[in-house]
Amino acid sequence: MRKRISFVMIILATFCLGGLLTFVVLKEENLRVKETVNNIIIDEKGITESVKKIYDAVVLIESYKGRQITSSGTGFVYKTDGKKGYIITNEHVISGASKVMVTFYDNSEVEATVLGSDVFTDIAVLAVDIKHVLKVATIGDSSKTALGETVFTVGTPVDREYMGTVTKGILSGKNRMVTVSIGGVGAEDWVMNVLQTDAAINPGNSGGPLVNIEGEVIGINSLKFVRQEIEGMGFAIPIEYAMTHVDKLEKGAKLPRPLLGVQLVDVTDSLGLYHYNLRVDEEITSGAIIESVLADTPAARGGLKRGDVILKIEDNDLKNKAYLRYILYKYNINDTIEITYYRGKEIKTTKIKLDKEIDDGT
Repeated sequence: MRKRISFVMIILATFCLGGLLTFVVLKEENLRVKETVNNIIIDEKGITESVKKIYDAVVLIESYKGRQITSSGTGFVYKTDGKKGYIITNEHVISGASKVMVTFYDNSEVEATVLGSDVFTDIAVLAVDIKHVLKVATIGDSSKTALGETVFTVGTPVDREYMGTVTKGILSGKNRMVTVSIGGVGAEDWVMNVLQTDAAINPGNSGGPLVNIEGEVIGINSLKFVRQEIEGMGFAIPIEYAMTHVDKLEKGAKLPRPLLGVQLVDVTDSLGLYHYNLRVDEEITSGAIIESVLADTPAARGGLKRGDVILKIEDNDLKNKAYLRYILYKYNINDTIEITYYRGKEIKTTKIKLDKEIDDGT
Protein backbone atom coordinates (compact mmCIF):
# COMPACT_ATOMS: atom_id res chain seq x y z
CA MET A 1 0.00 0.00 0.00
CA ARG A 2 2.80 2.39 0.95
CA LYS A 3 4.58 1.60 -2.32
CA ARG A 4 1.38 2.43 -4.25
CA ILE A 5 1.03 5.80 -2.42
CA SER A 6 4.68 6.63 -3.07
CA PHE A 7 4.24 5.82 -6.76
CA VAL A 8 1.17 8.09 -6.99
CA MET A 9 3.01 10.91 -5.20
CA ILE A 10 5.89 10.63 -7.64
CA ILE A 11 3.51 10.85 -10.60
CA LEU A 12 1.75 13.89 -9.12
CA ALA A 13 5.07 15.62 -8.36
CA THR A 14 6.30 14.93 -11.89
CA PHE A 15 3.09 16.29 -13.38
CA CYS A 16 3.27 19.47 -11.28
CA LEU A 17 6.93 20.00 -12.10
CA GLY A 18 6.23 19.49 -15.80
CA GLY A 19 3.35 21.95 -15.68
CA LEU A 20 5.50 24.52 -13.94
CA LEU A 21 8.28 24.17 -16.49
CA THR A 22 5.78 24.42 -19.35
CA PHE A 23 4.35 27.61 -17.82
CA VAL A 24 7.82 29.14 -17.49
CA VAL A 25 8.77 28.24 -21.06
CA LEU A 26 5.51 29.58 -22.48
CA LYS A 27 5.83 32.76 -20.45
CA GLU A 28 9.38 33.34 -21.68
CA GLU A 29 8.29 32.60 -25.26
CA ASN A 30 5.37 35.00 -24.86
CA LEU A 31 7.72 37.68 -23.58
CA ARG A 32 10.06 37.04 -26.51
CA VAL A 33 7.18 37.32 -28.99
CA LYS A 34 5.99 40.52 -27.35
CA GLU A 35 9.51 41.94 -27.53
CA THR A 36 9.71 41.09 -31.23
CA VAL A 37 6.31 42.61 -31.89
CA ASN A 38 7.29 45.68 -29.91
CA ASN A 39 10.45 46.04 -31.99
CA ILE A 40 8.41 45.94 -35.18
CA ILE A 41 6.03 48.53 -33.76
CA ILE A 42 8.92 50.73 -32.72
CA ASP A 43 10.45 50.44 -36.20
CA GLU A 44 7.19 51.41 -37.89
CA LYS A 45 6.58 54.31 -35.54
CA GLY A 46 10.19 55.29 -36.08
CA ILE A 47 9.37 56.38 -39.62
CA THR A 48 7.09 59.08 -38.26
CA GLU A 49 9.58 60.14 -35.60
CA SER A 50 12.43 60.13 -38.13
CA VAL A 51 10.43 62.32 -40.51
CA LYS A 52 9.97 64.83 -37.68
CA LYS A 53 13.75 64.95 -37.20
CA ILE A 54 14.45 66.05 -40.78
CA TYR A 55 11.24 67.63 -42.04
CA ASP A 56 11.76 71.28 -41.08
CA ALA A 57 15.39 71.20 -42.26
CA VAL A 58 14.20 70.61 -45.84
CA VAL A 59 13.50 73.50 -48.23
CA LEU A 60 12.07 74.17 -51.67
CA ILE A 61 14.54 75.76 -54.10
CA GLU A 62 13.44 77.75 -57.16
CA SER A 63 15.91 79.08 -59.70
CA TYR A 64 15.16 82.14 -61.81
CA LYS A 65 16.46 83.74 -64.96
CA GLY A 66 15.03 87.23 -64.84
CA ARG A 67 11.46 86.84 -63.60
CA GLN A 68 10.97 83.32 -64.91
CA ILE A 69 11.44 80.13 -62.91
CA THR A 70 13.74 77.88 -64.90
CA SER A 71 14.05 74.97 -62.48
CA SER A 72 13.01 73.86 -59.03
CA GLY A 73 14.31 71.31 -56.60
CA THR A 74 14.94 70.51 -52.98
CA GLY A 75 17.69 71.18 -50.48
CA PHE A 76 18.32 70.91 -46.76
CA VAL A 77 20.07 72.90 -44.04
CA TYR A 78 23.17 71.02 -42.97
CA LYS A 79 24.72 73.57 -40.57
CA THR A 80 24.56 77.06 -39.09
CA ASP A 81 27.32 79.34 -37.82
CA GLY A 82 25.46 81.89 -35.73
CA LYS A 83 24.79 84.22 -38.66
CA LYS A 84 23.95 82.02 -41.62
CA GLY A 85 22.21 78.79 -42.42
CA TYR A 86 23.97 76.62 -45.00
CA ILE A 87 21.94 74.63 -47.51
CA ILE A 88 23.14 71.86 -49.79
CA THR A 89 21.45 70.94 -53.06
CA ASN A 90 22.33 69.72 -56.56
CA GLU A 91 24.37 71.85 -58.91
CA HIS A 92 21.94 71.15 -61.73
CA VAL A 93 19.09 72.68 -59.68
CA ILE A 94 20.75 76.13 -59.56
CA SER A 95 22.91 76.02 -62.70
CA GLY A 96 22.73 79.23 -64.73
CA ALA A 97 20.36 80.96 -62.31
CA SER A 98 20.42 84.73 -61.87
CA LYS A 99 18.46 84.40 -58.60
CA VAL A 100 17.75 81.51 -56.24
CA MET A 101 14.77 81.59 -53.88
CA VAL A 102 14.40 79.29 -50.87
CA THR A 103 11.07 78.47 -49.23
CA PHE A 104 10.99 76.92 -45.76
CA TYR A 105 8.20 74.67 -44.58
CA ASP A 106 6.62 77.49 -42.55
CA ASN A 107 6.16 79.18 -45.98
CA SER A 108 8.76 81.89 -45.30
CA GLU A 109 10.66 82.74 -48.47
CA VAL A 110 14.11 84.30 -48.84
CA GLU A 111 16.66 84.86 -51.59
CA ALA A 112 19.73 82.68 -51.12
CA THR A 113 23.35 83.37 -51.95
CA VAL A 114 25.07 80.71 -54.05
CA LEU A 115 28.42 80.26 -52.34
CA GLY A 116 29.82 77.58 -54.63
CA SER A 117 28.91 74.72 -56.93
CA ASP A 118 30.55 71.91 -58.86
CA VAL A 119 29.19 70.19 -61.94
CA PHE A 120 31.06 66.91 -61.50
CA THR A 121 29.99 66.23 -57.93
CA ASP A 122 26.56 67.81 -58.71
CA ILE A 123 26.71 69.72 -55.43
CA ALA A 124 25.91 73.36 -54.66
CA VAL A 125 26.08 75.24 -51.36
CA LEU A 126 23.73 78.13 -50.58
CA ALA A 127 23.53 80.52 -47.62
CA VAL A 128 20.56 82.31 -46.02
CA ASP A 129 20.11 84.48 -42.94
CA ILE A 130 19.95 82.22 -39.88
CA LYS A 131 16.66 83.76 -38.72
CA HIS A 132 14.85 81.79 -41.42
CA VAL A 133 16.27 78.40 -40.38
CA LEU A 134 13.76 76.09 -38.68
CA LYS A 135 15.97 73.05 -38.11
CA VAL A 136 19.36 71.62 -39.03
CA ALA A 137 19.62 68.13 -40.48
CA THR A 138 21.64 65.43 -38.75
CA ILE A 139 24.34 64.09 -41.08
CA GLY A 140 24.76 60.31 -41.11
CA ASP A 141 27.00 57.85 -42.96
CA SER A 142 25.75 55.74 -45.87
CA SER A 143 28.48 53.15 -45.29
CA LYS A 144 26.75 52.21 -42.03
CA THR A 145 23.39 51.62 -43.71
CA ALA A 146 22.89 48.05 -44.93
CA LEU A 147 21.12 46.93 -48.08
CA GLY A 148 17.43 46.41 -47.46
CA GLU A 149 17.22 48.94 -44.62
CA THR A 150 14.35 51.42 -44.68
CA VAL A 151 15.14 54.83 -46.16
CA PHE A 152 12.94 57.77 -47.10
CA THR A 153 13.02 61.12 -48.84
CA VAL A 154 11.46 64.51 -48.16
CA GLY A 155 11.07 67.02 -50.97
CA THR A 156 8.99 68.88 -53.51
CA PRO A 157 8.21 66.68 -56.52
CA VAL A 158 6.75 68.39 -59.60
CA ASP A 159 6.02 71.83 -58.04
CA ARG A 160 5.35 73.68 -54.78
CA GLU A 161 1.83 72.27 -54.55
CA TYR A 162 3.44 69.02 -53.37
CA MET A 163 6.03 70.61 -51.07
CA GLY A 164 6.88 68.39 -48.12
CA THR A 165 6.16 65.06 -49.82
CA VAL A 166 7.57 62.02 -48.00
CA THR A 167 8.33 58.78 -49.87
CA LYS A 168 9.63 55.55 -48.36
CA GLY A 169 11.57 52.58 -49.66
CA ILE A 170 14.74 50.62 -49.00
CA LEU A 171 18.41 51.03 -49.77
CA SER A 172 18.57 48.96 -52.95
CA GLY A 173 22.25 49.21 -53.84
CA LYS A 174 25.60 50.84 -53.12
CA ASN A 175 28.49 51.90 -55.33
CA ARG A 176 26.37 52.01 -58.48
CA MET A 177 28.40 53.46 -61.34
CA VAL A 178 25.94 55.50 -63.40
CA THR A 179 27.03 57.37 -66.53
CA VAL A 180 25.51 60.82 -66.99
CA SER A 181 25.78 63.81 -69.30
CA ILE A 182 27.30 66.99 -67.92
CA GLY A 183 28.38 68.61 -71.17
CA GLY A 184 24.86 69.61 -72.19
CA VAL A 185 24.96 67.74 -75.50
CA GLY A 186 23.45 64.46 -74.35
CA ALA A 187 26.74 62.53 -74.42
CA GLU A 188 27.42 60.36 -71.37
CA ASP A 189 30.69 61.96 -70.34
CA TRP A 190 30.87 61.45 -66.56
CA VAL A 191 30.38 58.65 -64.06
CA MET A 192 28.74 59.05 -60.66
CA ASN A 193 29.23 56.60 -57.80
CA VAL A 194 25.82 56.61 -56.14
CA LEU A 195 23.39 54.89 -53.78
CA GLN A 196 20.34 53.21 -55.28
CA THR A 197 16.87 53.29 -53.73
CA ASP A 198 13.33 52.37 -54.69
CA ALA A 199 11.92 55.31 -52.70
CA ALA A 200 10.18 57.53 -55.24
CA ILE A 201 12.47 60.27 -56.56
CA ASN A 202 10.65 62.54 -59.00
CA PRO A 203 11.52 65.80 -60.76
CA GLY A 204 11.79 68.37 -57.97
CA ASN A 205 13.26 65.89 -55.46
CA SER A 206 16.74 66.65 -56.78
CA GLY A 207 19.00 67.98 -54.03
CA GLY A 208 16.82 66.65 -51.23
CA PRO A 209 17.90 64.26 -48.49
CA LEU A 210 17.88 60.48 -48.58
CA VAL A 211 17.37 59.60 -44.92
CA ASN A 212 17.88 56.47 -42.81
CA ILE A 213 15.53 55.12 -40.13
CA GLU A 214 17.33 57.20 -37.49
CA GLY A 215 16.44 60.42 -39.28
CA GLU A 216 20.03 60.98 -40.47
CA VAL A 217 20.90 62.12 -43.99
CA ILE A 218 22.85 59.43 -45.84
CA GLY A 219 22.57 60.81 -49.38
CA ILE A 220 21.60 63.68 -51.65
CA ASN A 221 18.99 62.72 -54.23
CA SER A 222 20.37 63.41 -57.67
CA LEU A 223 18.82 61.39 -60.50
CA LYS A 224 16.62 58.48 -61.56
CA PHE A 225 16.27 56.22 -64.57
CA VAL A 226 13.42 57.53 -66.70
CA ARG A 227 12.22 54.78 -69.01
CA GLN A 228 8.75 53.39 -69.51
CA GLU A 229 9.85 49.87 -68.62
CA ILE A 230 11.80 50.91 -65.47
CA GLU A 231 10.27 51.69 -62.09
CA GLY A 232 11.78 52.43 -58.71
CA MET A 233 15.41 53.17 -59.59
CA GLY A 234 16.49 56.42 -57.98
CA PHE A 235 20.03 57.46 -57.11
CA ALA A 236 21.64 59.60 -54.43
CA ILE A 237 25.13 60.98 -53.83
CA PRO A 238 26.59 59.42 -50.64
CA ILE A 239 26.57 62.14 -48.00
CA GLU A 240 30.08 61.41 -46.73
CA TYR A 241 31.44 62.02 -50.25
CA ALA A 242 29.52 65.29 -50.54
CA MET A 243 30.67 66.54 -47.16
CA THR A 244 34.34 66.21 -48.12
CA HIS A 245 33.79 69.05 -50.60
CA VAL A 246 31.48 71.49 -48.84
CA ASP A 247 34.23 73.41 -47.02
CA LYS A 248 35.76 74.52 -50.32
CA LEU A 249 32.37 75.27 -51.88
CA GLU A 250 31.34 77.35 -48.86
CA LYS A 251 34.36 79.55 -49.56
CA GLY A 252 33.53 79.82 -53.26
CA ALA A 253 36.60 77.82 -54.23
CA LYS A 254 36.67 75.54 -57.24
CA LEU A 255 37.49 71.90 -56.70
CA PRO A 256 40.93 71.39 -58.27
CA ARG A 257 41.25 68.69 -60.91
CA PRO A 258 44.26 67.59 -62.93
CA LEU A 259 44.65 68.15 -66.67
CA LEU A 260 45.69 65.26 -68.88
CA GLY A 261 45.56 67.17 -72.16
CA VAL A 262 43.76 64.91 -74.64
CA GLN A 263 40.57 64.84 -76.69
CA LEU A 264 39.00 61.40 -76.63
CA VAL A 265 36.53 59.19 -78.49
CA ASP A 266 35.07 55.98 -77.07
CA VAL A 267 36.29 52.90 -78.91
CA THR A 268 32.65 51.79 -79.22
CA ASP A 269 31.54 55.10 -80.78
CA SER A 270 31.52 54.10 -84.46
CA LEU A 271 30.12 57.46 -85.59
CA GLY A 272 32.78 59.38 -83.66
CA LEU A 273 35.54 57.14 -85.01
CA TYR A 274 34.31 57.72 -88.56
CA HIS A 275 34.01 61.47 -88.02
CA TYR A 276 37.60 61.79 -86.76
CA ASN A 277 39.00 59.21 -89.18
CA LEU A 278 40.19 56.91 -86.40
CA ARG A 279 40.53 53.13 -86.48
CA VAL A 280 40.56 50.64 -83.61
CA ASP A 281 41.53 46.96 -83.82
CA GLU A 282 38.55 44.66 -83.39
CA GLU A 283 40.05 43.00 -80.31
CA ILE A 284 39.92 46.33 -78.42
CA THR A 285 36.41 46.56 -76.96
CA SER A 286 36.90 49.05 -74.13
CA GLY A 287 38.88 52.20 -73.50
CA ALA A 288 39.16 55.62 -75.14
CA ILE A 289 41.10 56.50 -78.28
CA ILE A 290 43.02 59.77 -78.46
CA GLU A 291 41.72 62.10 -81.18
CA SER A 292 44.27 64.83 -80.38
CA VAL A 293 46.91 65.74 -77.81
CA LEU A 294 47.22 69.33 -76.62
CA ALA A 295 50.68 70.86 -76.74
CA ASP A 296 52.63 71.41 -73.51
CA THR A 297 50.40 69.17 -71.40
CA PRO A 298 51.13 66.11 -69.24
CA ALA A 299 49.87 63.82 -72.03
CA ALA A 300 52.23 65.39 -74.57
CA ARG A 301 55.20 65.17 -72.21
CA GLY A 302 54.26 61.55 -71.45
CA GLY A 303 54.58 60.64 -75.14
CA LEU A 304 50.90 59.95 -75.87
CA LYS A 305 49.83 60.40 -79.51
CA ARG A 306 46.75 60.54 -81.69
CA GLY A 307 45.40 57.02 -82.23
CA ASP A 308 46.62 55.62 -78.92
CA VAL A 309 43.91 53.77 -77.00
CA ILE A 310 44.07 54.42 -73.26
CA LEU A 311 43.22 51.18 -71.46
CA LYS A 312 44.15 51.78 -67.82
CA ILE A 313 45.08 54.38 -65.25
CA GLU A 314 47.20 52.54 -62.69
CA ASP A 315 45.27 49.29 -62.05
CA ASN A 316 41.89 50.72 -63.07
CA ASP A 317 40.47 49.34 -66.31
CA LEU A 318 38.73 52.04 -68.34
CA LYS A 319 35.41 51.20 -69.92
CA ASN A 320 35.19 54.49 -71.83
CA LYS A 321 36.14 58.18 -71.63
CA ALA A 322 33.57 58.81 -68.87
CA TYR A 323 35.28 56.24 -66.65
CA LEU A 324 38.70 57.64 -67.61
CA ARG A 325 37.67 61.09 -66.44
CA TYR A 326 36.16 59.66 -63.23
CA ILE A 327 39.38 57.84 -62.34
CA LEU A 328 41.64 60.73 -63.43
CA TYR A 329 39.82 63.21 -61.18
CA LYS A 330 40.50 61.07 -58.13
CA TYR A 331 44.12 62.19 -58.34
CA ASN A 332 45.60 65.45 -57.09
CA ILE A 333 47.63 68.07 -58.86
CA ASN A 334 51.30 66.96 -59.09
CA ASP A 335 50.49 63.27 -58.62
CA THR A 336 52.27 60.88 -60.99
CA ILE A 337 50.17 58.16 -62.62
CA GLU A 338 50.92 55.19 -64.87
CA ILE A 339 48.85 54.96 -68.04
CA THR A 340 48.54 51.75 -70.03
CA TYR A 341 47.73 52.24 -73.70
CA TYR A 342 47.54 50.35 -76.98
CA ARG A 343 49.56 51.56 -79.95
CA GLY A 344 49.76 49.64 -83.20
CA LYS A 345 49.84 46.05 -82.05
CA GLU A 346 51.58 46.69 -78.72
CA ILE A 347 50.48 47.47 -75.20
CA LYS A 348 52.69 50.15 -73.67
CA THR A 349 52.90 52.12 -70.40
CA THR A 350 54.02 55.63 -69.56
CA LYS A 351 54.44 57.64 -66.37
CA ILE A 352 52.71 61.02 -66.44
CA LYS A 353 53.00 63.81 -63.87
CA LEU A 354 49.70 65.68 -63.52
CA ASP A 355 51.24 69.11 -63.05
CA LYS A 356 48.48 71.20 -64.61
CA GLU A 357 45.00 72.06 -63.37
CA ILE A 358 41.74 72.59 -65.25
CA ASP A 359 38.23 73.77 -64.47
CA ASP A 360 36.62 71.06 -66.58
CA GLY A 361 37.40 68.84 -69.57
CA THR A 362 40.06 66.13 -69.79
